[in-house]
Amino acid sequence: MPARSGSGMPAPLTFIKRAVQGLLLMVLMPAAVADDKLYIFTENYPPYNASTTGQGFAHNADDITGICTDMVKEMMKRVDYEYIMKMRDWSRAYDWVQGRENHGLFCTARTDEREDEFQWVGPLAPIKWTLFAAPDSDIELNSLEEARQYKVAGYKGDVMSDYLVSEGFEVIMSVSGEQNPRRLTLGQADLWVTDGLVGPLVAEEEHGITGLKPVLVFRETPMYLAVSNQTDPGIVDDLQHGLDEARESGALDSIISRYQP
Repeated sequence: MPARSGSGMPAPLTFIKRAVQGLLLMVLMPAAVADDKLYIFTENYPPYNASTTGQGFAHNADDITGICTDMVKEMMKRVDYEYIMKMRDWSRAYDWVQGRENHGLFCTARTDEREDEFQWVGPLAPIKWTLFAAPDSDIELNSLEEARQYKVAGYKGDVMSDYLVSEGFEVIMSVSGEQNPRRLTLGQADLWVTDGLVGPLVAEEEHGITGLKPVLVFRETPMYLAVSNQTDPGIVDDLQHGLDEARESGALDSIISRYQP
């Protein structure tokens, strides 16, 4: 005689019934409930993103600040998602985010070459593609073509560096851009390609170098939160709506003003 449950139903049938009920609950439950935690990465790129500890990495949002970081935090206040924010090396974070659901990366320059690689939330802040020379350099440029004769310091995964490489420039690549001001003063490179705000700040804070010469600004690109293509577009829409609300409230302008000299 088969064993029976307290409800009078044979035990195997009770198990099957409960299993079916569990499956129905999983089907009916919104998929986002289990997966709505977002994983957001950035790099050490002051004043847009910076570690409060002075390290080039960070494991949580409280240890990360900067123009774009504060904008993303303002956006996240206006949406109903949990998130984890980490600071990592740019090229590794860039590769890590692609192909992973609910992953994002900022501040990412939105270019034609990258357009299909991500979904985009923004804009956050613009970057100015600038060529810097050493303080005592006599280099003068009227066009990007005139820079072709020089060695340019850049770093792996940076959109500006990659663009120059694609155009046939000689670019000395490193893992990050922090050592590039020294490359200029040591004569290892003639020019350094970086953002117009980032260059002087990194040079002074990391090496005590002042007076870098901005010899050419050759492009300006808006920066965004780049979200993996595997992420639900509805989440991306929610993030964009949150950012738009932050902009309309004046919060983003307030952030920019805090970082201006």
